[in-house]
Amino acid sequence: MVAIIDYGMGNLRSLENALDRLGAQYVVTSDLEEILRAERVILPGVGNAGGAMRNLREKGLADWIPSLRRPVLGICVGMQVLCRDSEETLDGNPGTTPCLGVFDAHVRRFPAEPGLKVPHMGWNDLGNLDGKLFTGLEKGPYVYFVHSYYAGTGPDTVATCRYGGVLLSAALRYENFYGTQFHPEKSGDVGEAILKNFMKL
Repeated sequence: MVAIIDYGMGNLRSLENALDRLGAQYVVTSDLEEILRAERVILPGVGNAGGAMRNLREKGLADWIPSLRRPVLGICVGMQVLCRDSEETLDGNPGTTPCLGVFDAHVRRFPAEPGLKVPHMGWNDLGNLDGKLFTGLEKGPYVYFVHSYYAGTGPDTVATCRYGGVLLSAALRYENFYGTQFHPEKSGDVGEAILKNFMKL
C-alpha cells in the first residue's frame, strides 16, 4: 500500500492516474496512522514551499516525515521541502523557509538570465543517473518539469538537468528518501518506469 500525503499542495489526480495505470494500491491521506502503516509514501507538491511547510506543520506531519523508514518519494515541491531550506517564502518576500532537512541541499530561485524563462516548464533530459530509481532507462531520458526554484547539485544528487546556465539536481536520494524535481506522473513512459522502480524498492 502506498500513502499519498494530502496536505493541500498537489494536483493529486495525475498522480492517482499514474498509479492506477501501474495497478498500485494507494490511499490519499493526511492521517498519520495511515501514513505510518503504508509500505511506501509519496509526498507530492505543486505551489509554494513556504505554504507547503505551513500545511505540513498544521497537520502535525512535519516532525514525523523525516523519521519514516520505508521508501519515500518527494515530487517537485515535495522534493524541495525534503531539503534543508528554501528561498521560497510563504509571503514571497526575501528570506528563508526552514524545511524538513532530509536532503543536504539549499533551494534557490533561478537567477535572471537573458532569454531564460522562469518557471522552467517543459521537457528536459536527465544526466548523471545513479541508483535504482533509474534502472532500465536509456541514457539522457526526457522528463517533464514545472518549477521556479531548484536545488543545486551536492552529495545527495542522483540525477542532474541543465537549464540555461544552471546545473540542478533533477533527483536526490538519502537513505530511504528519494526526490524528483520533475513530475514522473506527467513524464510518459519514462516517468512510468521511474514510478514502477519506486514501487519495487
